[in-house]
Amino acid sequence: MPIRWYGPADPTDPTYRHFNRIVNLCLHAMVFAAVNSGLWFVQQMRHPWEHLNLFSELWLAILVVQLGVLIKMRPASEDQPSAPPGP
Repeated sequence: MPIRWYGPADPTDPTYRHFNRIVNLCLHAMVFAAVNSGLWFVQQMRHPWEHLNLFSELWLAILVVQLGVLIKMRPASEDQPSAPPGP
């Protein structure tokens, strides 16, 4: 089932911005998988590249940082209060 946004596209809506970040992370992960699998395949077939491990690890680290930012910037759920009730 494809990811789809139902409703008007409002860039000021926190849920819409979070959804946009999720889609960007998914696209980044797909490009990472496609490019890295292609590079590793070419390396195994004919051309050894000494720094391919470092390249893949750095790109994966960037992807993990993007995931951490996505989780950190997640909007608060509407059914949970944002602040505990005071005395």
